[in-house]
Amino acid sequence: MLFSLRHVARSMALLATTALAGTMTAHAQVAPAASPVQADPSARPWADPKLPAGARAEMLLAAMTLEEKLALVYTWFPPFAKGPDAPTDLIPSAGQQPAIPRLGIPALRETDASLGVANQVEQRKGDTATALPSGLALAASFDPKLAYESGAMIGSEARAKRFNVMLAGGINLTRDPWGGRNFEYLGEDPLLAGTLAGESIKGIQSNRIISTIKHFALNAQETGRFVSDAKIGEAAFRESDLLAFELAIERGKPGSVMCAYMSVNGDFACENAFLLNTVLKQDWAYPGYVMSDWGAVHSTVKAARNGLDQQSGGELDTHPFFRADLRKAVESGALPMARLDDMARRILNGMFSAGVMDAPVVETPQPIDTAKNAEVAQRAAEAGIVLLKNEKNILPLAKSAKRIVLIGGHADIGVLSGGGSSQVRSTGGIPLEIPLKNGPAASFVRVTWHASSPLAAIRALAPKARVDFVDGSNPEAAAAAARNADLAIVWATQWTTEAEDPETIDLEGNQNAVIAAVAAANPKTAVVLNTGGPVLMPWLKQVPAVLAAWYPGQRGGEAVARVLFGEVNPSGRLPITFPASIDQAPRPTVPGFDQVKASPDRGQDARAIKPFVIDYKEGSDVGYRWYAKQGQRPAFPFGYGLSYTQFAYANLRVEGGAALTVSFDVTNRGKREGADVPQLYVTPATGARPLRLAGFERVTLKPGETRRITLTAEPRIVADYDTAQPGWHVAAGTYRVAISRDAGQPVLTGAADLQERRLAP
Repeated sequence: MLFSLRHVARSMALLATTALAGTMTAHAQVAPAASPVQADPSARPWADPKLPAGARAEMLLAAMTLEEKLALVYTWFPPFAKGPDAPTDLIPSAGQQPAIPRLGIPALRETDASLGVANQVEQRKGDTATALPSGLALAASFDPKLAYESGAMIGSEARAKRFNVMLAGGINLTRDPWGGRNFEYLGEDPLLAGTLAGESIKGIQSNRIISTIKHFALNAQETGRFVSDAKIGEAAFRESDLLAFELAIERGKPGSVMCAYMSVNGDFACENAFLLNTVLKQDWAYPGYVMSDWGAVHSTVKAARNGLDQQSGGELDTHPFFRADLRKAVESGALPMARLDDMARRILNGMFSAGVMDAPVVETPQPIDTAKNAEVAQRAAEAGIVLLKNEKNILPLAKSAKRIVLIGGHADIGVLSGGGSSQVRSTGGIPLEIPLKNGPAASFVRVTWHASSPLAAIRALAPKARVDFVDGSNPEAAAAAARNADLAIVWATQWTTEAEDPETIDLEGNQNAVIAAVAAANPKTAVVLNTGGPVLMPWLKQVPAVLAAWYPGQRGGEAVARVLFGEVNPSGRLPITFPASIDQAPRPTVPGFDQVKASPDRGQDARAIKPFVIDYKEGSDVGYRWYAKQGQRPAFPFGYGLSYTQFAYANLRVEGGAALTVSFDVTNRGKREGADVPQLYVTPATGARPLRLAGFERVTLKPGETRRITLTAEPRIVADYDTAQPGWHVAAGTYRVAISRDAGQPVLTGAADLQERRLAP
């Protein structure tokens, strides 16, 4: 059956190409489908769960009428769904495909997604869910097991809330430190992002629901996302963003891929034949379906021919392209019936492979163990907190401290979260929510805090201390309050959201002035960064301790407090480079930002902005690779993170031949148990390109414990992509390896010779 699925994928890609060339005869285009099988409930051969998903999809497809196939390729957006054809059982959510009871096909009920079951502007009154930390926080854990557990948890809540499709799996690589949606994703490295996304998807789908992977591909900024055109060469594309998707799809096997809003090399992503037909369906033999992002469809025949299988949330598009227009296209022969069959087949395959067909969506909400799920969210937050600086070991803070001052960020009531479709209305409530007055995010975004008070958490861990809170509005008042404290903690915030990019990565308002004033008043000052990504730190030399807490989710206050007091040994590592200045980044300013800023409504009508090009000149040298290639030293490199203990590496052994394998010892030389993340970087001995992360492992060790670690380099990281072959090419020769604490700090180095090797695209 594997052969059958690959054959179908390649055949349909060829069919699309042939149709585009205009060589298909009109007779072939309108050949009638076979008469549908009578689908008596007692005689549904596709209901046998022992059969492969592809075989079951083929059987069910043969039983479907034209009307039923057309029903599969369009999902409704509940808030706007109207008319006699709209489903009557819509749940306020992202989207819904109606059930087909005659064939036992359940409704597909879609919900956002990666950070929990979203309910952004409370469409479902009173419905709360467990809020995970941001994607960057998860990526900072470098922990595939935690990614699986987090995915399994939010997937279980989605099923309990009557959903069976999660619009999760965000994996767009961070190419710019200012990206408004960076917080949702998994950082700048394709191996890290692909590995963790794959495990998260696998965890979600363990609940027998579909997870998407998104946004395919190169959706690296929010400004002008409906009109921008991302430019990149094929080899560079394959070695970076596409490789992240390829690794995640192999590992997680998502039921669906969501295409992006913008254009890629001149064609909209949701009607891009190279992306959808050539790469995804032909080269990777992906058997599932491609759904559009909400509002990303621009045509009927072109989109369908070029690989789009389902128009999702169609009421947010300018037109319902995959309803009456699609029917007319099939009936007239403008679109082959075989292509509609392929669209339906792929959707059915996604449903069968994820288990949706064998576990129909529940019709009433089910009980959820919110306390247990909150523990998952807290573990994820703790594992992702990165200790950036700790001069004179002022952390962990002793519980015998008599006076602590907490300053700014509304840290008396909660922790800030990122905005957009990922917004979860968390269990425990929303203590503060600020509507937006204008801009492209105003219609569906509010600035939102989770009810996890850092102030309360610190007081709970230091019950004998006096713990005061100062709002941070006045630098002089903050400094005065901090002057005689055993520790002053400044809670710094940076809010980012889907649909908008910030103009700068500076902390907003007067926060830099507050931090500088507090640090001048008290040499024992710690800054906690409750941010969507990197920020500039002009005060860094004056502050002895800095923690990157990201958006830490609904238990973020407790997680940070436990790290501050040493109940948790920090183990997070940066999944994204922190530049020393914005001029170090590939694009110091946001492409298209001036156009949005100058528009009368600040870009609220996102499609009205004049189209523009984003030139990804760095190619495959994303993130830390860019900084290395430019010879720039960032403030904090990719992979960086401190601990309350010390780890040593020794006894490196490097083996070459057909594959590159390294083994080495890791020892905890400190007095505390802790987790370390040794990282394997590889480059040709010629120095033809920067070091690339080719392997990593998170390891927890007791004091004095030593463990032997073996890592095998991912061959596609070692290789170059050869467009002439086409495919991956590992050139014969010598390769240098480094076992490192981060991308800029090698500890053990060696080399090995590799044989020439070629791999399929």
